[in-house]
Amino acid sequence: MTQDRDVDVAVIGAGQAGLSAAYYLARRGLVPESGFVVLDANEGPGGAWRHRWDSLTLGSAHGIHDLPRFPLGTPDPREPASSVVSRYYGAFEAEFGLRVQRPVQVRQVSRTAGNRLRIATNSGAWRARFVINATGTWDKPYWPAYPGQRDFLGSQLHTRDFRSAADFAGRRVLVVGGGTSAVQFLLQLHDAGAQTVWSTRRPPEFTCTPFDAEWGRGVERLVSGRTRAGLPPLSVVASTGLPLTPQYQKGIDDGVLISRGPLERLTPEGAEFEDGSTAAADVILWATGFRASLSHLAPLHLREPGGGIRMDGPRVVKLPTLFLVGYGESASTLGATRAGRAAALAALQGWSTSSQTNSVTVPSSQSRRSTA
Repeated sequence: MTQDRDVDVAVIGAGQAGLSAAYYLARRGLVPESGFVVLDANEGPGGAWRHRWDSLTLGSAHGIHDLPRFPLGTPDPREPASSVVSRYYGAFEAEFGLRVQRPVQVRQVSRTAGNRLRIATNSGAWRARFVINATGTWDKPYWPAYPGQRDFLGSQLHTRDFRSAADFAGRRVLVVGGGTSAVQFLLQLHDAGAQTVWSTRRPPEFTCTPFDAEWGRGVERLVSGRTRAGLPPLSVVASTGLPLTPQYQKGIDDGVLISRGPLERLTPEGAEFEDGSTAAADVILWATGFRASLSHLAPLHLREPGGGIRMDGPRVVKLPTLFLVGYGESASTLGATRAGRAAALAALQGWSTSSQTNSVTVPSSQSRRSTA
């Protein structure tokens, strides 16, 4: 049996928030692999972006923000965002020597004696004083339930299963969901020759508000109010609305981006809507979003009666040695870099305080600090 490996900080996930946290841990003196470890389930760099469909180009993707002290620059906007971001994250990891461990699948995180957290994986286990969880949402697609769903005779897929609009040419596609992914799918499917119908629970909320840094901070404040109260975060579109770009306006004018309203039930041949109308469909594309991928944290019993996890910034109130980045207010790429920094600095402050009050741990921890 492999012996558990001890580190001061374990970072789970190497997307934007996880890489930001790792950067600041290294910058403040912890050494990769001995002082801190970064565990990532993917085969290579890029986080969830590496799984995005090729038609999602850099120019059509929303909110790719710079990692710390490493500008993205101006790649070709026609290049798939998956390629751009994977290359960018990989270069960042190499530039700062972060030594991400992959592919490593974290199975569970649990408490151990001595106030440490044990991270059990398919590649052995680590014990850490602090854990920065940055697992995002991609691994937990949300599939809503409707009457008749199992009776539908066509095919059903989720956002994460989408590859190319050309696969649906000449087919009748019902797109369910009110976010930007649904809007982009509808436009691509229409251009590829599919017959589309759109269903949303609420009327689409298009807005001319600039999606800039100030707007992003406002959204973060809104989401933060819920997580501080221990409530689950709302969906992204519920917090942001949809940007009314010229492309989207044309889609509205052409009748493509007009919602038929909420679904009532599915039928073997299609769907019935709440207003009593029906639509035939060969395919249902569930663009219904994702939930935070936190099942590996279940042994820690973090949930509040309201269903969420009570947060104080990136720190979990019930377990102050655990930080969630890419959750709640930091779920956007705009907030992810800042949250990674905040979590790393808070973990380092906790490490420093515990080292000063526990003479037994000082030598091993200090030996892990960089001499650079």
